[in-house]
Amino acid sequence: MQIPDPLRAALDAIRQTGGRPRLVGGCVRDWLLGLTAKDFDVEVGAIAFDELHRALAPLGSTDVVGRSFGVIKLRLGDTEYDFSLPRRESKTGAGHRGFRVHPDPTLSDAEAAARRDFTINSIAYDPFDGALIDPHHGERDLRARVLRHTSESFVEDPLRVLRAMQFAARFDLSLAPETAELCRSITDTFGELAVERVWGEWDKWAVSSIRPSRGLTVLAETGWLRHFPEVAPMRGTPQEPEWHPEGDVFAHTQHCLDALCASAAWRDAAPARRRLLSFAVLAHDFGKPLTTSYAERHGVLRWLSPGHEAAGGPLAETFLQRIGSPHDLIEPVRALVVHHLLHHQGHRSVYTDTQIRRLARRLIPATIDDLCEVMTADACGRPPLSPRDSLVLIAVLRNRAHELAVADQAPRPILLGRHLQAQGLAPGPNFKPILDTAFEAQLEGAFADEANALVWLREHLRGYLPPR
Repeated sequence: MQIPDPLRAALDAIRQTGGRPRLVGGCVRDWLLGLTAKDFDVEVGAIAFDELHRALAPLGSTDVVGRSFGVIKLRLGDTEYDFSLPRRESKTGAGHRGFRVHPDPTLSDAEAAARRDFTINSIAYDPFDGALIDPHHGERDLRARVLRHTSESFVEDPLRVLRAMQFAARFDLSLAPETAELCRSITDTFGELAVERVWGEWDKWAVSSIRPSRGLTVLAETGWLRHFPEVAPMRGTPQEPEWHPEGDVFAHTQHCLDALCASAAWRDAAPARRRLLSFAVLAHDFGKPLTTSYAERHGVLRWLSPGHEAAGGPLAETFLQRIGSPHDLIEPVRALVVHHLLHHQGHRSVYTDTQIRRLARRLIPATIDDLCEVMTADACGRPPLSPRDSLVLIAVLRNRAHELAVADQAPRPILLGRHLQAQGLAPGPNFKPILDTAFEAQLEGAFADEANALVWLREHLRGYLPPR
């Protein structure tokens, strides 16, 4: 493992005092997966807390998070590292604060690793001889792409079920059957979780997944899907096989999410945009369980879901509120859900400029580019059907939106109050109706720049202004 030089110096200092430092947790897991190791955590056995602090203090700024937890944060340059003693934990009450922590530097590697949630996170690395310390066979599970609990104490923290959801999605893992059974045994403890912790796991799922469908499968296998009533009804809601041969709405959503995360647009996006697109695709068919029926269309009985896009908007909002989403995520997700069928409406191959400008306004604060990514994922979520026809329509919309300069932002009013004042109008309540009318004309294409906007304004105001 490539260990940063400043951290290597700290590890050497600890060993010189008689300590036994191990790299643990995510940095080891990620290294074994061929990913760049980061967030280095160090667990130090064989020395007391005060000795560890004395060894680290000369190297940089230290912050004792809590002596009772045995954790010290050490800042080396721009990076902060966690150093901790091995510890035992015992459940004393509900919630993540309901634990008694006992730092114990005498614990063996196997005993220290037993408190970790999954075997893939229980692997330690000796930075001096390069050996893996893997008493719970985490490397074997990692190779098999299996997510397995480390010990029966797994049930003491219900957040671990949601951690299983995001780990499965981030690393393309399947949940071990015995772990799924343990998770089912604690479904009633969901209420112990603070909403901030729930959001933390959903956010990792939304931003860092490589196969997000795996996370939804974990929720279904563990029975925890019922805690998310906007998601759960999609499972078992039928779709018309001619249009959706992949299965029910839940299966369709899984395919859509995987298609999204496989796209270059999502992989290259900043976390904020990944988050927006992931939740929009997750929620795009929330309305189908409410609107689906077996009804006649063109003389043939089919599974239909008329109006499901509009019905899904409020459900997307309640879901995001339920999981503790930041408030500013709700409106753009809702807008994308409500408009995600635009490319199917009438099977148009041509969108008028006015329609595109107005769409950009309706999507605020999301954008037409965002909508095109959601629609593309939707189109690609119906295997083995080809998405070609839908992708052509989406490309028409996207290209014209770029030509109109509204693909990544909504049109802004060209005519402002200062233009009215320049024409001799005094500021007052009459400004708003004039400016509203001007903006409507702009959206209809009456003008596209300031010069032509002033021509339109003078014509509109003719007979309204007193002669000079």
